[in-house]
Amino acid sequence: MTTLQKLARFAAGFAARPLPPEVTHGAQRAVIDWLASVYPGLDTEAVQRLEQVLADDLDRGPSRLVDKGTGRAATARAAALYNGTAAHAAELDDSFRDAMYHPGAATIAGALAVAQATAASGPVFLRAVVLGYELSTRIGVVMGRPHYRYWHNTGTMGSFGAAAAAASLMALDQDATAHALAIAATFTAGLQQAFRSESMAKPLHAGRAAEAGVLAAQLAARGMRSSLDVLEGEAGLGHAMSDGPDWSAIDATLGKDFHVTRLTFKNHVGCGHNFPAIDGALALQQQHGFRHGDIDHLQLGVYQSTLDIAPHVDPRDADQARFSLHYMVATALVHGSVRLAAFEPARLADPDTRALMRRTTAALDPEVDAAFPGRRGARVRIRLRDGRTLERLQPDRKGDPELPLSDADLEDKLAELAGPAIGKSASRALITRIWALHDAPAVATLI
Repeated sequence: MTTLQKLARFAAGFAARPLPPEVTHGAQRAVIDWLASVYPGLDTEAVQRLEQVLADDLDRGPSRLVDKGTGRAATARAAALYNGTAAHAAELDDSFRDAMYHPGAATIAGALAVAQATAASGPVFLRAVVLGYELSTRIGVVMGRPHYRYWHNTGTMGSFGAAAAAASLMALDQDATAHALAIAATFTAGLQQAFRSESMAKPLHAGRAAEAGVLAAQLAARGMRSSLDVLEGEAGLGHAMSDGPDWSAIDATLGKDFHVTRLTFKNHVGCGHNFPAIDGALALQQQHGFRHGDIDHLQLGVYQSTLDIAPHVDPRDADQARFSLHYMVATALVHGSVRLAAFEPARLADPDTRALMRRTTAALDPEVDAAFPGRRGARVRIRLRDGRTLERLQPDRKGDPELPLSDADLEDKLAELAGPAIGKSASRALITRIWALHDAPAVATLI
């Protein structure tokens, strides 16, 4: 059997298997976090421009946009594209670190669009979300660090997550599911260079992956076929976009180790590669009680991807600031946190933050880099003006499985980020509906 046939075999039998309660719960946590990421994304320029371009596909169709009203009607593919883009636009979405991938943005966007189009129940929707996470993250793990050197996994792996979820909701059989995944493989795209200088288009990677996955499943449902050895073939994804990895064990833990229960949920706003340095710096500040003005020099030891993806030493706008290690750590030490307000114009120009950035250096730390991607750490060394030197190895980020956000933390995140868009009472009602999805007769009432 080819790799995709193995994955499709699992998918075909997945509908008949009871989901463990902790897996259903993990999927509900992912949906809470997804919606917390979507609402602030609605105000970004990328999403607003996309909505204008999608005008011909809106106000008709069975699916809905997540918006500040009752949900604008859309075709399934347009809803997936829009909602997936919004979910990634504010840099708040979940991740599965071993796959170096934000699975929720595309997977849940695709699943929700098709669930609405097929009048699916809450349990069927959650099962599709789980399947999308499980298959796509495993493909990402096999593709590995060589893939992540140039490619944006949220765009490349996201198409598999959305395709698997859509295939599940459309009740495709094993053969059609395999072809849906194979078609999705030919749609994979998203270059890291797209956000190394100008990052406005970055969230489109997630949106296009969601749309591509839905389209792939729709085509497979109509009999479209593709090469089922597209992952391991000599001109396939593994050779073209990685280093020819070994696919033989990809299904070894399927149905046993559920990745949806081991997600990372963001505790700060911005590029997650910066978070361990933020957490380590704030921990030293809390422990030793110094202020930002007491710092003579701030030295950050990080893994290579942090240097590659968050390189802006002197960010000129909010987009660059979200990918600036120097800015995000400095603003955390000056203001105590990195929330949405950190990227407003006044904060970007804050003289205290800018002064601390000039006293900050960053370099590769071999020990920290060796642990990546399984662990996301940083080494923080602070020399104070009184002569003391403080150091901390921060092996994980708050929000990682080792330091998880609680259900209450996730609820507060959604209330904080959705509140400005839909109001506090509506945000709390939304949380209640998500926790009730495992019994909900129709997912259409979610938003």
